[in-house]
Amino acid sequence: MYEIRKVSSKKELKRFIKIAWRIYKDIPQWVPPLIIEQIELLSKDKHPFHKHADVEYFIAYKNGEPVGRIAGIVNHIHNKLYNEKTGFFGFFESINDQNVANILFDSAKKFLKEKGMERMRGPMNFSTNEECGLLIKGFEFSPVVMMTYNPKYYIELYENYGLKKIKELYAWRITKEEVSPEKMRLMERIIRELNSDKRVKLRTVNMKDFWNEVERIKMIYNDAWSDNWGFVPFTDEEFYHLAKNLKQVVDPRLVFIVEFNGEPIGFSLALPDINKALKKINGRLFPLGIFKLLIEARKIKNIRVITMGVRKGYRLRGLDAYFYYYTIKKGIEYGYNEAEMSWILDDNVPMNRLLEHLGSKIYKKYGIYEINI
Repeated sequence: MYEIRKVSSKKELKRFIKIAWRIYKDIPQWVPPLIIEQIELLSKDKHPFHKHADVEYFIAYKNGEPVGRIAGIVNHIHNKLYNEKTGFFGFFESINDQNVANILFDSAKKFLKEKGMERMRGPMNFSTNEECGLLIKGFEFSPVVMMTYNPKYYIELYENYGLKKIKELYAWRITKEEVSPEKMRLMERIIRELNSDKRVKLRTVNMKDFWNEVERIKMIYNDAWSDNWGFVPFTDEEFYHLAKNLKQVVDPRLVFIVEFNGEPIGFSLALPDINKALKKINGRLFPLGIFKLLIEARKIKNIRVITMGVRKGYRLRGLDAYFYYYTIKKGIEYGYNEAEMSWILDDNVPMNRLLEHLGSKIYKKYGIYEINI
């Protein structure tokens, strides 16, 4: 017997979160999220995303047991920006049962239709500014920080329901051993040209001036990414909320800002892969998880290059190469052995070509899916 229920209490929200532990109990690649962070993200009175969105959570039950979950999401900023009526789904988890998947998708679709939406797209948790995409290649690898993971059978659950893949996202990987000295020397020519221009300056983030740096990066981000597929600008509150969380894990030596005549025009952000440490604490900071987390964090040897961009008026100057060159060079100097660059849109030809030139390889792919309502 199948049943679907809306989440309407804090107790049910915790049940919604804990369903993931049931789905992934025998999957060693999965990284349990911090429960306290999940509660904050999903609570409509705690996370700033909810101030410009309508969100409803659903839990599927089979014979009285919770076996799946989904969120229906109306992001009003997205629809205003693109003049669309696109609804989203996210936080999808399900046992390998098409009936369960169908009632979950149906519930999200019904909610979105009642809100006037014409199509359903996902997975988005909640938007392209957070985790998004269905893993479709690379199941043998664990997810890195702020990237998704799911069982392979989800692909069939999606496609059997009628969801069609509309976009692919790539994750590239390079190890210290794969960095080609010859290609790094070729990049050094570009670097020398940039360094010879006294108007251009590369520096690392100043943590003593953190919140002013956040303002500079926010300005760059909302300009540099504005033409990207699926882009939605951060609200000020969302950006500050994210910055506060990232401040706890960032390695400031690997956050680069480029200035032109003293004006910030581009930045790149690489994070140590805190997921390596999160695996050890099973979603709980207390009573002992925080100590395990601190111990494991010191052992992290891989990074994720999470975002990189240059303001529109300053592109085609080799600044992308600038960022990657110094991230690789300094990352190796600081003891990191491996980097993931993610995610990159499948049709971002210049960036994909540059990453291939550096010797990195696509080792994971993610899909964004859609269905008309």
